[in-house]
Amino acid sequence: MKLTKKLLIAALGSVLIAGTGMAQEMKFFRIGTGGAGGTYFPIGGIIANAISNPPGSRECGKGGNCGVPGLVAMAQSTNASAHNVNAIQAGQMEAGLSGAATLHFAYHGIGKFEGNAKPDLRIIANLYPEDLHLVLPKGGNLKNLADLKGKRVGIAQAGSGTQIAVELIIGSHGVNRGNIEEAELNNSQSAERIADGQLDAYFYAAGTPVAAMIQLDNTKGMELYNFTTAEIKKANKAVPYYIPSKIPAGTYPGIQYDVNTVAVSGIFVTNANQDEELIYQVTKAMWSDTARKLLDNGHAKGKVITLETALDGVAGIDVPLHPGALRFYKEKGLM
Repeated sequence: MKLTKKLLIAALGSVLIAGTGMAQEMKFFRIGTGGAGGTYFPIGGIIANAISNPPGSRECGKGGNCGVPGLVAMAQSTNASAHNVNAIQAGQMEAGLSGAATLHFAYHGIGKFEGNAKPDLRIIANLYPEDLHLVLPKGGNLKNLADLKGKRVGIAQAGSGTQIAVELIIGSHGVNRGNIEEAELNNSQSAERIADGQLDAYFYAAGTPVAAMIQLDNTKGMELYNFTTAEIKKANKAVPYYIPSKIPAGTYPGIQYDVNTVAVSGIFVTNANQDEELIYQVTKAMWSDTARKLLDNGHAKGKVITLETALDGVAGIDVPLHPGALRFYKEKGLM
């Protein structure tokens, strides 16, 4: 709410400075992200900055931001993927970030979305891979995923894409809510519980490096579970959109070993009912030169968000592109 008020005041101030003859129609564009300790929130903030150009702002060609004229985009902290697709379908947000698996399940009404399909979801762009972290206390060790039985395990917050995937992955090893002491917490809360000795392990999928884990690594220290080849294959079978990945040694200073895991693509999503011209302009602004600078300098994962990879894996998710985004990619010769 505070962010919204600040943006509104700034936008109104710009209109007054520009004068009534220069006034533009102001349009708000809410982007659902994730918890403050994860990657969705900072990435969503960068995208919001890139596509915004409040009324009265300097034009792109005159050194201003190359956002959508009159648009005020806002990144909102949420419970991440599942929350975001629900809110976008309901028209409570104009756009949001979601893991590819959650997006597929929600659009088709399968898995946890059985009987509750979200047919109005549409893709704007593929963003970056989200690595699944299984975090352990410093010096902690697991023999295998089945060894989680009887332990206190963070399975991510309710309504998140991570939780949906984690329950499927550990379920294939006979681990479930009946034989663990589960904790439904966001990334920051889970890291705090690990640091305080209140959790034995926790899962979280996010683009590396993750802020809450950096803090944990710098204070109490941590370990990351190294998935075996067999566990990676089993995870991919349980959740096909989770593919083999690696967190390189040194990504977190205290983790000086490569971590084999699985990852899912983070996707920028909107509603089919959003105006075609608006989403065309949003997509265009997202890949502008000023957006490139913001992405490169704003977060480590921003560097891998590129126009060249904007459509990677999109066909396999089996969710349509928004017509506005489709028009932009066709113009760029990417379709």
